Amino acid sequence: MLRSLSSGVTGLQSHQIAMDVVANNIANVNTVGFKYSRANFSSLLAQTSSIATAPQGKLGGKNPVQVGLGTTANSTTRIFSQGSIQNTDKNTDMAIQGNGFFMVSPDGGNTYKYTRDGDFKFDANGNFVNNSGFIAQGWNRDKTTNKVDSTGPVGNISITPGLTTPAHATQEIVLKANLNSGPNVKSYSHAYKIDDNGNVTDSNGNKVASGDLGFMFNANGEAFSMKAKQGIKISYDGGKTYKSYEYKSGSADHIFTTVKDLRDEIKQDASAVSSGVTVTVDNKGRFVIDNSKGAKDLAIKVEADTDDETENKKFTDSMKGLESTLPAGQTGSTAYSQAINAATHASAIDIFDSLGTKHTVRTAFRKVAANKWDTTTTVPDPGTINTTDPKNEKKGSITFTDNGALSGYNPTNISFTAHNGSKPNQTIDLSFGTTNHFDGMTSFDSDSATSGISQDGYTGGDLVGIRIDQSGTLIGSFSNGRSFGLAQMAMAKFTNDEGLSSAGSNVYNQTSNSGEPIIGTAATAGRGFIQASALEGSNVDLSKALTNLIVIQRGFEANGKTITTSDQMLQTLLGLKR
Repeated sequence: MLRSLSSGVTGLQSHQIAMDVVANNIANVNTVGFKYSRANFSSLLAQTSSIATAPQGKLGGKNPVQVGLGTTANSTTRIFSQGSIQNTDKNTDMAIQGNGFFMVSPDGGNTYKYTRDGDFKFDANGNFVNNSGFIAQGWNRDKTTNKVDSTGPVGNISITPGLTTPAHATQEIVLKANLNSGPNVKSYSHAYKIDDNGNVTDSNGNKVASGDLGFMFNANGEAFSMKAKQGIKISYDGGKTYKSYEYKSGSADHIFTTVKDLRDEIKQDASAVSSGVTVTVDNKGRFVIDNSKGAKDLAIKVEADTDDETENKKFTDSMKGLESTLPAGQTGSTAYSQAINAATHASAIDIFDSLGTKHTVRTAFRKVAANKWDTTTTVPDPGTINTTDPKNEKKGSITFTDNGALSGYNPTNISFTAHNGSKPNQTIDLSFGTTNHFDGMTSFDSDSATSGISQDGYTGGDLVGIRIDQSGTLIGSFSNGRSFGLAQMAMAKFTNDEGLSSAGSNVYNQTSNSGEPIIGTAATAGRGFIQASALEGSNVDLSKALTNLIVIQRGFEANGKTITTSDQMLQTLLGLKR
């Protein structure tokens, strides 16, 4: 009889513990990152009145006769299921989607605690802390390498208030563009003209390179594609005599290659007929013969020179515009050819010196042969990119394969000096792509165009905001438009999460049965990823917890009934004596 009383008492005690556990769950239904627990019951040892016996002969076996001695709540289990994610308006809030714990330290990094509560903020000293003042652990940006190294030891995450980033001198320019390989210039916005000396110039009149006529275009944007010995004949006396002009080689009176060559040769022959005549190339790329100050009349006729080669009709037609009668000494006695354009393209980008001052680097490209373009890189005064060149130009070339892929280029870098007190001889790599690939400069039969140009320099700036990505990296945004990873949160996972012990304040301690923390970054090696501007809610299921209250209450009442019934039976037994 006394055993039943004892069993009832153990039932009351166990159900009281279960009630405590459920009550704690309900109390923390709105606690960020809380994980609910459950009480686990087990029976106590049973009193054995008779042991089990095996069958013997014709007598069957007997089962043991045992009377249980009650129950006990021998353990509680914490359930680490995922809590719901609640979006917030605070950019330093973090929620873990998946396994793992944030690491925090109450003593500046000497010891660690672990939490799912991602309600972090910065204190007055720039420490990244939770609501208890525990400092978040992770990796800070290295001041030497300017990188966050997550392979090193963890430490306090701290970002200096009023952080600024110094200027970073440009070290690389990356350019991706297509240079038109086709027979037509489709976009005149990238076509350059020829100055009065026959040089190819940009829209500001700055010399880019000399103009090889063989790779130039007529007014319709059609390539001359001149072959050696092709050319024209010009008469200055109405067709009585002609002077022949052939491209690169032949038996003509004059051999020319560039626009300047042809201009000089025409001027020589025209002046022999009418002294005082001028021959120039205007800013529209037209040959101009002006006889307004000449001594004799000129009657100009232009024909194709086919003695050594077939006619290049596009070139002949462009030069036929010069045909006219030019009286000597009369205003307006001028003849013009059609416009001649160079196949060119240019890209420009602002770079920065060590003081953060901005400078524009411009690279111009001019086609000089099939699959080959000359390059000219310049910067505005007083900056220099090649101190040995009196014209402050860095010349080079770029070549392509027969399928339009990059074959090679030079120079591969430039040396820049701003002459403003910044560090001189700043080496800047020119990254135009990979040989035999299409990841940079290409040459297809399509418009010349720059599809991408970038550089890695920047001026100084102040920290204006922080955001957090899925890897737990705290990314700082600066007033200069740059963003950098300033720190990264460390995350720990355990072999046995249920082995952790609660230390209050939403944190856990490592125990001998949790295993050692496996520390790394979010979204790696089985650790969950981080969702910023969000918090993980409690995983308590309130409807389930309330149902458990009813079950526990009924169990408690039933065990109480066991005690009162046993008491009544004892009263009956004692009454037998009377």
